[in-house]
Amino acid sequence: MNPAEWVLVPIVSLACVATAAVLMVWAATRGCASADRARILRAIAEVIRAVWGRR
Repeated sequence: MNPAEWVLVPIVSLACVATAAVLMVWAATRGCASADRARILRAIAEVIRAVWGRR
């Protein structure tokens, strides 16, 4: 692999994961009441913590 690929591949993959997370939050909160948004965001945060192994 080219040394530039060693740098670009992790950056591009991180950008893809971040974009997917933003799109998930946007899709989940679109058209919801403000009370439901807090519940949705809390649930997404719990999933992220579980994936990272903090729970």
